[in-house]
Amino acid sequence: MYASRVVGFGPPSALEWCAVPDPQPAAGEVVVEVEAAAVNRADALFRAGRYHRGPALPATPGLEAAGRVIAVGAGVGDFRLGERVLAWGGIGAPGFYAERAAVPVARVLAVPDTVESSAAAALAVAWLTAWYCLHKLGGVRPGDDVLVHAGASGVGSAAVQIAKDAGARVIATAGGEVKLKWVRDLGADVVLDHETADVAAEVLRCTAGRGANVVLDLVGGETFATSLRSTARAANVIALANVALAPSLIDTRDFYPRNVHIHGFQITDLMEHGYDPRPDLQALLAGVAQRRFVVPVDSTFPLSDAAAAHARLESRAVLGKVVLTG
Repeated sequence: MYASRVVGFGPPSALEWCAVPDPQPAAGEVVVEVEAAAVNRADALFRAGRYHRGPALPATPGLEAAGRVIAVGAGVGDFRLGERVLAWGGIGAPGFYAERAAVPVARVLAVPDTVESSAAAALAVAWLTAWYCLHKLGGVRPGDDVLVHAGASGVGSAAVQIAKDAGARVIATAGGEVKLKWVRDLGADVVLDHETADVAAEVLRCTAGRGANVVLDLVGGETFATSLRSTARAANVIALANVALAPSLIDTRDFYPRNVHIHGFQITDLMEHGYDPRPDLQALLAGVAQRRFVVPVDSTFPLSDAAAAHARLESRAVLGKVVLTG
């Protein structure tokens, strides 16, 4: 079979379509024929040599995918041949930028017929991140004000919909008129242009001085200081990325006098330390099947052209998810 592999750290062209051995299922594993694999920021950072973890090269990126079971290992009774599933893992473990992948059954979940593979493939990272951060760390409740930075991103566009579904009022940031309109159409109640607005001041203004009850910071760098200045008393601030690749200079007076809680979140670390995402993924699959959630797909590329997919992701013009298709 073939896979798109990182053969040396560098630009998108570092991804090459290579022949690799066919996976064989070990006991407790299934082999999934990949129909769709989501492209995530972690994949691009790994390819560029800027990710905080990852295997030795050459390696196959891809944290999540959807497809069909084509082989089962000993002791597997929960899945049948031909069944539609979503699967998740780590970079290179097994890596889903490939025609097929062997996956432990604990990281596989059946997909309803009403959910498209391109949507299912995007749930186990961006959507699961947004769900966990809002419900488990943010404790979002009806009537809350929720600030979502980078509302046009994969996690951001999921967070806008999940927060609205929970009964919150959503304030989202984006850059430029195209993205502002797109995020507003997703359901955000207030959309702020982070390129021109004083975001913290605007959040306080549109919440009558209270601030946001939950803040999802997907940007890091200077934006994290803005997040802290935008909070209500006893708010939950969740830092889950640093796409700015820059340090944050903060003033502790912006959070400790009001008992603001700061959470760090990294989904791979969480899974490695005992978190079983299957119940939360079931809830997300149900939401997509019921049309409460729509997974916006910006663009699709063949598995063999992962380099073009990474170039698209890094263009800063993306609205939603970039997906590779088999």
